Amino acid sequence: MSSSAPPPSTRGILRDRYGRVASDLRISLTDLCSLRCTYCMPAEGLQWLRKNERLTDDETLRLAAVFVSLGIESIRLTGGEPLVHPTLVPVVARLSALRPRPELSLTTNGIGLVASAGGLVAAGLNRINVSVDTLDRDRFARLTRRDRLPDVLAGVAAAADAGLRPLKVNSVLVRDGNLAEAPALLDWALCSGYQLRFIEHMPLDADHTWSRAEMVTADEILDIIAASYDLAPRGHNGHAPAEEFDVLDGPAPQRWATRPGRVGIIASVTRPFCRDCDRLRLTADGQLRTCLFAQTETDLRGPLRAGASDDDLAEIIVTAVAGKQAGHGINDLGFVQPVRTMSAIGG
Repeated sequence: MSSSAPPPSTRGILRDRYGRVASDLRISLTDLCSLRCTYCMPAEGLQWLRKNERLTDDETLRLAAVFVSLGIESIRLTGGEPLVHPTLVPVVARLSALRPRPELSLTTNGIGLVASAGGLVAAGLNRINVSVDTLDRDRFARLTRRDRLPDVLAGVAAAADAGLRPLKVNSVLVRDGNLAEAPALLDWALCSGYQLRFIEHMPLDADHTWSRAEMVTADEILDIIAASYDLAPRGHNGHAPAEEFDVLDGPAPQRWATRPGRVGIIASVTRPFCRDCDRLRLTADGQLRTCLFAQTETDLRGPLRAGASDDDLAEIIVTAVAGKQAGHGINDLGFVQPVRTMSAIGG
């Protein structure tokens, strides 16, 4: 049996009432971020958690160990921006020492990767996703309110050079912002050997100004890139959220790093994949969320700091997962956006 597989006695423990088994845990290490993306948070930022409200590294690792003992097979570190967490590399090293060893990945905006990519790989990081919404420096500054595009692009290249491949790039298209840039983003990814995934903008913004009419849909994205590229559907890979397509032909394919290339679309709003969801989320302040859009959370920090045993924590987690909601409900008439934003929940 592979050392990364959960023992037979733990498989399926994290099963909800709809038969879905949770095997993927997203851990938000911090709610702080080095950017102020217009579709995510206000220019002045948010009301950040106080230091004593955030989990310590020891607390995070203890909870991670409990989740792994219950069958979690992969852990993705998120934020906020996880690269601003000062002890990120040691956290990765400690997570990689867990047994069974989970697959470790990171979602980041890329700022700081030049300095940290090599250390993260040495510590045991397996995969990385970097957010890149535009290749235009002025547009990047408008979208993120920071002039940091050169740092991001250098970070993406550094991660790939460090061996974090396939390197996945996430792009959110905004109707009056970067929509027309979709073909250029795909060309850059194909030529660089990165796997680009376009993501529908979800209602998780701090200002609560998200509008279905303004959201760029998966169908629109496909129409735009199919006008320049020949695509062949691959479908979904297991529980992965992206619908993938082989890129068979397009402008200057001789410049592509590999042929066929690949592109993905994560259509969380218009093509929900809740039926196959295997994810859980642990926020930076120790709250378990069984759905990104859940209106309720399960407190793990309180029992942990009150002296709960690992068995006590495991029981709380199992009970919370059993009550996981059927789906995010974005397309329901009574949908209410969560109070927490994406940056406070962790992607």
